[in-house]
Amino acid sequence: MPRVGLDPDAVVDAAARIADTDGLEAVTLARLAADLGVRPPSLYVHVSGLADLHARLGARGARELADELQLSAAGRAGREALDAIGYAYRDYATEHPGSYEALQRLPGSSDADLSAATAVVDVVLAVLRGYGIEGGEAIHATRIIRSAFHGFVTLERVGGFAIPLELDETFARLLATLDQGLRTA
Repeated sequence: MPRVGLDPDAVVDAAARIADTDGLEAVTLARLAADLGVRPPSLYVHVSGLADLHARLGARGARELADELQLSAAGRAGREALDAIGYAYRDYATEHPGSYEALQRLPGSSDADLSAATAVVDVVLAVLRGYGIEGGEAIHATRIIRSAFHGFVTLERVGGFAIPLELDETFARLLATLDQGLRTA
């Protein structure tokens, strides 16, 4: 019988806390069970194993990121919308590093995975419509934006910017460069 109050969402929430505090690799069924005060086999009532848990954590992270991006872009267009999603993306990756890492590994095979991943893309596509970019060009632009944001936040997280210049200024310049490129696309 499952522990009262424990359900798949509570299990994923606990996994997210571990991932965001200690890293995604710290999320094991043994650690999760200990944190939840249950025995590891009890978790199989809620998740089918570690791969399923990571996929659920990734889908949760993608939904959270999509919500943050959508909230930040609401009522904005063009450069203002691009800046808003850029900063929201950076903030999410900084505040939820384990969840962010999990969403990068989202396998994308289940309906939930596809829906979560699509939600992030949909926000970026909406921003791109403000630039008049649609269809295949919008997919290319989405990939470029994701690569730029992901590259920056990943390098920032691992200390890859060792030269003592203000990172906020560098990020602002990244956004300006993307904006200029999108305007000429």
